[in-house]
Amino acid sequence: MSLTTSDTVPYGSHMARIETLVQLTEELRRRLDEEAARRGISRSVLIREAAEAYLAAASQRDIDAAIVAGYNRIPQAAEDERTADAAARELLARLDAEEREAGLPPW
Repeated sequence: MSLTTSDTVPYGSHMARIETLVQLTEELRRRLDEEAARRGISRSVLIREAAEAYLAAASQRDIDAAIVAGYNRIPQAAEDERTADAAARELLARLDAEEREAGLPPW
């Protein structure tokens, strides 16, 4: 598939588009035309929507990969570790409260 660009086409009041020639197979063009007709939009709109959806999905894949890499570097604590941490915090809070009630100075 080859791409070439030509003139900038004004679009609305805030966005310009660049007209781009895209070479398609007859089969792909036919399928695009059928889908565009089914949805009541132009082939150009369909191709723009498809390109935007593809790029959004690619961005989401990059984000997902970064999240997975982060969890691989620093694994999430296992449930028993989180429970133990919560229990330890609760115990320390109770001990602090008892010391305050006993009139002991804070550390």
